[in-house]
Amino acid sequence: MIEIIFKGGPIMIPIILCSIAGLAIIIEKLWVLRRVKMNMEAFSEDVFAKLRAGKTDAALDLCDEHKEYPLAVIFKAGIEKREKPPFELEKIMERVGNNQVKDLEKYLGGLISIIGIEPLLGFLGTITGLIKAFMAWEKAGSNITVSALASGMYQAMITTAAGLIVAAPYFLIYNYIISKIRYISMDLTDYSMRLVEVLSEAKVSGKK
Repeated sequence: MIEIIFKGGPIMIPIILCSIAGLAIIIEKLWVLRRVKMNMEAFSEDVFAKLRAGKTDAALDLCDEHKEYPLAVIFKAGIEKREKPPFELEKIMERVGNNQVKDLEKYLGGLISIIGIEPLLGFLGTITGLIKAFMAWEKAGSNITVSALASGMYQAMITTAAGLIVAAPYFLIYNYIISKIRYISMDLTDYSMRLVEVLSEAKVSGKK
């Protein structure tokens, strides 16, 4: 493997560095998604039950106990601002929710840039490798041999393969992460709207 990397030439350096950076982002995102995973249905029903019973402090305490989860952060913001009109409450919770989703999407811009640049680096390696091969051919003239062309051809093929080997699986993982964040965002919006309804009902019934 080391020999193949060396045969790929200097373009392999940025290809490898970008692959390491991309892998670090992927591991961090998968860890974050695993860390924020929770049973939103059970948590929200527990909070709603406390609010319907007039136990606002208990609901806030429950949110504090789960403050590492985006839904708990949004619920806490909504409960603390429960005196606001529903439309203002929705905006407040939407803003908090957007910040939570933004945290989940952190570094994904860098990952998609790496996915885009890897094949280009591979293509650059292909071009420089072919240039190297043709220069060797020109220098050797009619005495050209396969071994004289091998170095440039190796560089051309190895860099192309390396760029694609990194970009293809990273792109699939990126789409998986994006889809997970999208589903989380939709759930956050849904449960936030349900919280607004529960707070409105509690306000009407006088349970503040």
